Amino acid sequence: MHTLRLTLVAALCAACASSPHPATTAPPAAASIAVRDDIRAALDASDRTEADRALDPQRHPGEMLTFFGIARGQHVADLFAGGGYTSEVLARVVGSDGQVFSQNNRFAVERFANAPWTARLATPAMQRVVRVEREFDDPLPPEAANLDAVLSVLIYHDTVWLNADRAAMNRAIFRALKPGGVYGIIDHNAADGHGTQDAQTLHRIEERVVIDEVTAAGFRLDARSDLLRNPADARDWNASPREAGARRGQSDRFMLRFVRP
Repeated sequence: MHTLRLTLVAALCAACASSPHPATTAPPAAASIAVRDDIRAALDASDRTEADRALDPQRHPGEMLTFFGIARGQHVADLFAGGGYTSEVLARVVGSDGQVFSQNNRFAVERFANAPWTARLATPAMQRVVRVEREFDDPLPPEAANLDAVLSVLIYHDTVWLNADRAAMNRAIFRALKPGGVYGIIDHNAADGHGTQDAQTLHRIEERVVIDEVTAAGFRLDARSDLLRNPADARDWNASPREAGARRGQSDRFMLRFVRP
């Protein structure tokens, strides 16, 4: 009997060693993403502007939307939409039977977004896009419920220096998503150990901070992608579009897919 107990204990220890706890182990990162044909067709539309097409090699919208599972008929949201680049590619993919909530806060509207955002919202491609002006603490209106996805593209770090209540924001996004809904986050990675300290000066945030904050709201980290990684990035320069200059699109970026259980 003593020998049997020792054998069982050894087996259990081996199982624990080979099966890490899911709360502390991130899923393996996807090495590549094959863009879906319907998404590629949407991005190839002849009425997309040259300015947007010029951003595509830096932003990888086809891979992004494929990775986050965006599809026709979905109801989705774009946080801190700025001039609306991501909102438009979302709108083109979800189509006329879908809907996009395009959100900016007062700071964005007053400082830089109002004119380009307003002009874009008036175009035919944006007919199923709802303009949302709300603060990050509660970024979506009550009608934005049971959503399929909420995207935060290169802006999570901005919620730090704008002093948003990120815990409240993440809880609000959790409530707005349906079970199985996706919270997709892409951002510029900060140097190891820097946490949120570079959020305003370098427009970067450490990946582990985002994972900790979002999972604390109840989300599960479902997948990661290395598509936008750049190991050569020293992560010591300002990745803001206005400051990056010729290095725009060359920052080390993480891409995380969270799911509401």
